[in-house]
Amino acid sequence: MLGRGILRGLIETGRNFCGSYYDPARLTTVQYPEEKLAPQENARTIPFLVYDGNDPLAGLRCTACTICELECPAHCIEIVKDTAKKPDYLGKMQFQPKVFDIDTSVCMSCQICVEVCPFDAIKMDVEYELSTSDRFDGLLVRKQQLAKSNDYYRRIHPAEAAEVDGRLEAEKAKAEAKAKAAAAAKATPASAPASAPALAR
Repeated sequence: MLGRGILRGLIETGRNFCGSYYDPARLTTVQYPEEKLAPQENARTIPFLVYDGNDPLAGLRCTACTICELECPAHCIEIVKDTAKKPDYLGKMQFQPKVFDIDTSVCMSCQICVEVCPFDAIKMDVEYELSTSDRFDGLLVRKQQLAKSNDYYRRIHPAEAAEVDGRLEAEKAKAEAKAKAAAAAKATPASAPASAPALAR
């Protein structure tokens, strides 16, 4: 029958409308902005930069490799690489972005930047209240605003963050084991050559 789907939709709408007076489960809306629904774990809005430790700038995982900037289909990311290496939160010297801007007015939330990042440095946020009266500079999010802690990442995407943390810990342990083995091999003295037989007088 041609109108069967429309009829089913109208019946479901009427059931929710009438049921909402006595069944709270059928209330499909909330009184926003007084009431807000918690976003789903797989929700995504705009990217943010993950940092480790307590210093948002020293702990950035981003090494300014510019892969996300090159792969972004909307060209909303601008990165300027710093000219000198700086110590990260572990004291390791690495390059960092001097400028990392995202133009949220053209960002499509496609998550391609997250997928191509080799350092798990950029992830998708769930913050959706991004409107502003300044449609130029107000929609340009800079490095200081983009930097958010790994604890924040664990809070909004717990399953994904646990998988990333586990992988990073495994890579770190592997690198430490390799460095320890290389140091041990270097510290072991080479076996002394056998002494030549004494010459007869």
